[in-house]
Amino acid sequence: MMRHLVEGLRGQGLLGGWHVPAKSSLFRARQRLGCEPLRVLFATTAKPMATETTPGAFWRGLRLLAVDGTCWDVADSEANEAAFGRPGNGRGPGRSAFVQVRMAALVEVGSHAVLDAELAGCRSGEVTLAGRLPRSLGRGRFVLADREFLGVPLWRAFTVTGADLLWRVPANRVLPVIKQFRDGSWLSQVRASSGPARHEPVTVRVLAYQLKGQFGGRCGRWLSPGHHPVGRPTVSGPATGRALLRTLGGRVRLY
Repeated sequence: MMRHLVEGLRGQGLLGGWHVPAKSSLFRARQRLGCEPLRVLFATTAKPMATETTPGAFWRGLRLLAVDGTCWDVADSEANEAAFGRPGNGRGPGRSAFVQVRMAALVEVGSHAVLDAELAGCRSGEVTLAGRLPRSLGRGRFVLADREFLGVPLWRAFTVTGADLLWRVPANRVLPVIKQFRDGSWLSQVRASSGPARHEPVTVRVLAYQLKGQFGGRCGRWLSPGHHPVGRPTVSGPATGRALLRTLGGRVRLY
């Protein structure tokens, strides 16, 4: 990586007698440096990169973003194990051979640039980490998320920023029809399963879809906020959904 960073300088004759340090020297320097400078560097440079001409980056003037989570292995050291822990081993009572870090990230769809991220130990939940990402949202953002993120507190945390949402729904989620629309979508309510939020449902708009091609027959549903201020683009119905899916390059048929 260091060699790639300085290659342009070498071509301009600006390196002089300097040589790329050995990997071990870079590792020791990074340990002395610590994480704070890298945290500041990320916060300073993690900005949207896509323009209006970037494929799949915008829809109806809204910048397309996505929330997702992942885990990866890190060095098997005592410090890392104390900070992040090890996942369980499904083949017995033991634990995994590697320490793992869990991350929830807010990503720009068109450029795949990471705009914000939260990291923690592997035993932390993706939903918990995603709950800190609304700090990077606001009006003009259109956030996609998969079904494991759907919950009333997280939904409210994202919608209060002014962002528009389009999130998948778990197959077993009951979504009663409150008002049916001519385009096939309907208004419904989502309630929390426990806690004070279960008495304060949120109103959502439901779009049903069916995947085509190699995924033929698989069905699902999306949710978007049930109410939009005047003048805001709305996510509703087959025509709107097909336009979005063409932007994303997907193959989905909306009912």
